Amino acid sequence: MENSLFKEFYEEYKSMVYNLALGYVPHMADAQDITQEVFVKLYQHHSSYDPAKASLKTWVYRVTINHCLDFIKAKRRQKRFGLFLDLFRSESGEKPEPVAPTAHPGLLLEEREGIDTLMAAIQQLPEKQKTVIILLKIEDRSQKEVAEIMEISVKAVESLFQRAKTHLAKKLEI
Repeated sequence: MENSLFKEFYEEYKSMVYNLALGYVPHMADAQDITQEVFVKLYQHHSSYDPAKASLKTWVYRVTINHCLDFIKAKRRQKRFGLFLDLFRSESGEKPEPVAPTAHPGLLLEEREGIDTLMAAIQQLPEKQKTVIILLKIEDRSQKEVAEIMEISVKAVESLFQRAKTHLAKKLEI
């Protein structure tokens, strides 16, 4: 892919990728890292894109979602490894780094605290339910688009969405 074409591609999809990443990770710096890494992947693997299988936008969504899920898994592994190392360190008295509040530009709710609580609950959902909630409600995609992105049926999207709502209601005690 030539540089000018890739630059156009980047300009068209950078906000979408960044906002989607913010749906998965609460830190803007992590979302920026994910965005950069996704575009490196897209550039390196552009020859694997098959327009007969999916639209370019759907392909970008899939790559981004997969990268976000991989990023989260890697963070969890680092945390577990860090906890393991802490068992063997002397007590330093250092306090753990606080979790930064979510800063998703697409969310326009009045209470920041409510958003943070909701996003924290979404982060605890199983991967597929989290993806459905993010795509349907934060990214405002149709069920048909979500089904195409996730490579599942519309009925499966509906089912995942209902289960996600049930889990969120329990977590938020609604």
